[in-house]
Order: sequence, then structure tokens, then C-alpha cells
Amino acid sequence: MAGLLAHPRVYVAFLWALAAFLRATAATPGSVGSANVLSLLQPYDLMYYSGVRAYFGKEWAKAAELLEKSLLTKETLLRVRRLCHDQCEAAGAEKLDKLEVGGMWDLWALDWVQLKAECLRFCVGRYVSPAGQLPVSSDIEYEFGTRNPYNFLQVTYYKLEKLQKAASAAHTYFVANPSHLEMRNNIEKYRRMEGVTDEDFLDREMENEKHWVHYDAAVQSEASSDWTRAADRWRECVNETLRQTEECRVQCDTASQKLPEDRGVDSVGGVFEKAAALSLSLLSCRQSCVTQVATRPGRISAQEDFLPTQLEHLHIAQFKAGDVKAAVQTLRSLLLFYPKDKDSLDNLQFYFETLEGDKASQETQAAQDMVTYVNRSLQEKKLLYFGMENMGFTFTDPDLWTPEDVVPESLRDVWRAEKDKMNESLKDGVQQDEVDASGFYAGGPVPQVGVTITMDDERMNGTNRVVLDGVMTEKECGSILQLATAAASAGDGYRGRRSPHTPHETFEGLTVLRAVKLAQDGLVNQSDAKLLHELGERVRVLLHSYFRSPSDLHVSFTHLVCRNAVPGDQEGRSDLSHPVHVDNCLLEPETKQCWKEPPAFIHRDLSAVLYLNDNFEGGDLFFTSQDAKKVTAEVKPRCGRLVGFSSGPVNPHGVTAVTSGRRCSLALWFTKDKFYRDMEREEAEALWAADGQSVVKKDEDKSKGSGARNARSQASTERSRGRGRVTGGKDEL
Repeated sequence: MAGLLAHPRVYVAFLWALAAFLRATAATPGSVGSANVLSLLQPYDLMYYSGVRAYFGKEWAKAAELLEKSLLTKETLLRVRRLCHDQCEAAGAEKLDKLEVGGMWDLWALDWVQLKAECLRFCVGRYVSPAGQLPVSSDIEYEFGTRNPYNFLQVTYYKLEKLQKAASAAHTYFVANPSHLEMRNNIEKYRRMEGVTDEDFLDREMENEKHWVHYDAAVQSEASSDWTRAADRWRECVNETLRQTEECRVQCDTASQKLPEDRGVDSVGGVFEKAAALSLSLLSCRQSCVTQVATRPGRISAQEDFLPTQLEHLHIAQFKAGDVKAAVQTLRSLLLFYPKDKDSLDNLQFYFETLEGDKASQETQAAQDMVTYVNRSLQEKKLLYFGMENMGFTFTDPDLWTPEDVVPESLRDVWRAEKDKMNESLKDGVQQDEVDASGFYAGGPVPQVGVTITMDDERMNGTNRVVLDGVMTEKECGSILQLATAAASAGDGYRGRRSPHTPHETFEGLTVLRAVKLAQDGLVNQSDAKLLHELGERVRVLLHSYFRSPSDLHVSFTHLVCRNAVPGDQEGRSDLSHPVHVDNCLLEPETKQCWKEPPAFIHRDLSAVLYLNDNFEGGDLFFTSQDAKKVTAEVKPRCGRLVGFSSGPVNPHGVTAVTSGRRCSLALWFTKDKFYRDMEREEAEALWAADGQSVVKKDEDKSKGSGARNARSQASTERSRGRGRVTGGKDEL
């Protein structure tokens, strides 16, 4: 304790400051102060195991309390480490200033290390029990990494009839486990429960994933050609990525590390050798933060070149938004990673020409945070590669941008081979994504007289795409258009507000159930409401046959949609009526990948749009390649024209701007999973049956007495209406 005795005032002042901080944050959920400052933090893994035991013992209240405490304690421990790291960063700073070649530099270095270590140990030990400071097992790391505590919590809260908390826990778990079928079904059940709203489905781990929120928002702004907003979002994404990376690195510095011999490092018998091996372990942990931050929840692999990719998008958005000076700085930051990239150098020269005589802007240098990031990373890589060459240390470089001269000559052949292998795997991954795994096979018969195939896969340059004409008569189109005029603005759909995709159009909609209720009230024609319902079945039969669906096909959602160009708001317009997207997964154009996870409608298997008119300008449907840039096919709307296609990643599509008039169409989606059939259609059919009216019905349930079916049919009218808006609200064709 020599260091502590030598600086008593410094440590006393520090501890008073720390205690004051903890008290100040005591009222903040999830903060350091959420723990009682009079007691030490206990091991969160012990709380978790105790909570799981209570869960299997059906002690629901106890299980909920312990599981929540384990999550809170883990978060509090991370915050304590961060606080202690920041407070102890300056410990022994005067010793660090004396580090110079010759003299007693090694003693000054050891003195600095000891002072900082003593400060950290004393600080963390003041608030965390000795057992709580021990490293947890890899099993516990996996449990919390996969968010499994929330899996237990959602059942626990359901048993306690705390449905809002159960919905939030279920959603939090599902975000990191999007292929978990049981949880997906649970979430759908929660949505139909009384008292549960859309706002209850919150990701409780979102605080640690903000960079992905900014990333998705930036991509969306780009797709809408809103370059000012895109630039802001990309800047926020870059800043948050750097912050999350720094948070991860701090945990490497403050968390318990395994000793060198436990990491399989041989021949480190001496003190300096052990110290060097442990330092390599620390540096390797810091470098791995790149991969951790670049991995979405629920993904196995990280997005390659995550930070450089953001910088590339950022400088383009800044330029298109008119901020050339900022674009120059961002591009110079990108060149830190790839200094010889020809495209970047050409862009830089182009920016110089755009700025003309503005020397000050031309001489703008890379952002300092990027200079620090790159220089620090390169120095760490040099030390790690030195350890690989001379100490038998194992290190996997997380970056593609690492320059070859950082790697020792003796390791370069292996390094080049691994890099080539990685690039090849990336190319293979893109090729695999282009395969349609929907199970549909275009080219089947068309079982309706008068319907003709206008465009098939070959003419549309794609897979599982078709355009059919003659699906509706002119009279039928007129009837549905009349229904839209009479009812679409009566409060359904988007309530007449502007489009969710562009401020230059208004967006109106009508569901089958809403039309039926309006017809019962005498506000619209009964036959028109029935026709709207029947068209869904007509389209289902056609597409089920043409795409040779190997299983039953169920209508998942039906929406009559009208887009109206806002008069006087079309001049100079460059955005789309609906940006390029995929119906059942989240498209990432820059990586050409599509992630089948919420908020995408992952249950959709087949998509269709049935057009009602053509007396407007713009509004063409178009398909693209997976980079969302190359247009592969275009379809012009007209009465009775049906476009059908598989809902997956082989069919990215969008809608060009409606610049004049009113474009109306019937959007439909189909699913092979009966669980996701459209309950509103069944409710509409039940209303007709109650009135003694017949209606065309499909897919008769052989087990009409099914308890599950009956239970689902009891959903209240308002819940059903709400669900319709949720499932249909974010994706209209």
C-alpha cells in the first residue's frame, strides 16, 4: 500500500467523488447508483443461477427478482469499471512523463503500472465484493451474450400476469435470436392480448446497440435521397461506433484477465516474459472489440470493414448534401484506412476541383479521433504480430485494412493466404444470397379464363416474378376505385396523413374488415366490400397455381392503398414513392445481404400488387439487384394488372415517385404458415355469416372445433384493427 500511503489526499478525494457520483445516479435505472452504495455488488452469475433455480421451482416472483438483479448487477459492474478506469487514468501521470530511454525508465514504468493498478483495485474493491470481481465462466458469458435471461423473464412475467414486461422481455430476446420460432409465436400472442400495445415491445438492450439504430436510419435516409439527414445519421453512427468500441476496450483494461499460462502461451518462465504475454492478451482483447461492435445482435459474423464503410457513406452523403468541406475531412479519414485506394483519391481530387480556390477547405485534415483510432490500432497490431513471431502468441486480425508492412516478413505468406481466403468467402456469401430458397417455382398454369402472362422470369430478368393481365374487368376496377374514394379517407389506413416514405405524397388505405363494417353501416356498397374480399382469394388461386406452391397458401394481409401526389410539391423531386426494400427481410445494399429479422415481416412468402388505374404520372413498380442500384425490371400500372413475386432477397423492389394524380392498387401478401393467416378476413367472414350472407371462403379448416382457432377468433375488434395497421403499415406496394 506504499502508493496509497504516499498519496492519501488524492485517494480520499477520489473516493468522496466516486461516492457522490453513485448517490447522484441512484435514481437512474440501470445506472451505477442503482446498487446500494452501502453494500458490495455480489456475483451476477450466482444471482442468475439462483434465478434459474427459482424458475424451475415455479417460484415466479423470486425468479423475476433474481433474474432482474443479475441483469442490473452486470450492468452496474460494467459502469463501476468504467468509472474507476476514468478516475484512475491519471494515476501516476507524473511518473509516465519521466519515461525516457536510459536512466531508470523501467522503474518509472513499473511504478506507473503499480499506481494505476492499485487505484483500480482499491476503487473497484470499494464497491464490488471479492467474489463479484472474479471472471465468470464461458457458459455465463454465452447466456448473457445470447440474452437468455430474457427468455426466462418473459415466461416468468407471463406467469405473474405482467404482460407488458413479458412482451418487452420477449422482444429483447427475439432481437438476438430471430430464428427462435417459439418466441416469434409468443410475440404474436402478446400482440393480441388485452392491455399490450406496440410501445411495450422495447429492446431493453438497445442502449448497447445504438450504433445499429443509427446505421439503419442512415441507410433509410439514403434510400429516400434525404442526404442532409443521411449525413447526420452517418455521423451519429460513426460517433456511436467509436464510443461503443471505447467502452469495450475499457472492459478489457479493467476486467479480470486469465494468466498467460492459461492461454496456452509456452516458454514464459521469466517475469518480463509473463508480463509481455499478459500484455499481448490485453491487446488482443482490445482488438477483438472491432468484431464485437460490428456484429449485430443475433448474428454470428461481423460486418467487414464496418467503420471504413460508414466513412465512405458519410463523405458521399455530405457531398450530396452540399457540405464539401466536411466531405473532404471524412474522405481524408477514410484514406487513413486505405491510403492507396484509387476511387477515394479520385474523389478527393474531384472535391478539390469543386472547392476551386478554397485552400482552407482543401487543406482540411482527417478528423483527430480517426487519426488516434488508426495510429493506436496499428501500434497494437505491430506488438501483437511481434508476439506471434517471437513468443508463439496467437492473434486473429479483425481488420481487412491492415497494411502489409505491419506484418513481419516471416508471417506475410500465411497472412496473405488468410486474407485471400476471407475475400473469397465474402464473395461466396454474396453469391449464396442470390439463390431463391422460397420453394416456389414459376411457370405453372393460370387457372382463370381471360388472364394472360405478360411478363415472366425471363422478361423480368429475375426469379419467381410474373405480370398477369386481365385479372379484373374495367367495371370491377371502377367499383373498387369508388370504394377507395368513399371509404379510404374515412379514417382507416394512414388516416389521410402524408406517406410514411415521402413528404411529397399522401397515403390512404382500407382493409377488408373496415370495408365490411362500413357496408353494414350503409356507408359503402355491400357488393363492393365483398368484391374487395373476393379479389384476395382470386389472386391467391392464381399465384398458388403459377408459382406451383408445394404447400397451402394463406392470405396474410390485404390493403387497398392510394397514393396521391401533393399539388405544387413536385418540382425538383428526386425521391421515391417507396424506397427499395425486400418484403420479408432487412436489405443491406452495401453488403448485398438481407437479414430475416424484425422489423421485417419475416412470415411473408409471396407478394402481389393488383393495379386499379393508370390515370396518373409516375408510380411504376421496379425491381433491382441486391445492391439496390441496378434496375432489372419495370412494370407500369393499369387496370387488372397483377404483379406477383416471392417475398425474399432475390426480389428487391420499390415504387417511383407519383408526381401527378392518384395511384390506387390492392397490396396482398401470402404466407405458407397458417399461424399468420389474416384474422381480419376471418372476422369479416364471421360478420357476413352472422347477417346470413354467403361469402367465398377458402382453405376450409377440417378441424372446425380447434381450440386454437376459436381462441384466436375471439380477438376484440379493436385489437384486430390495430394488428392490421401494424402488419400492413410499413410495407405497401
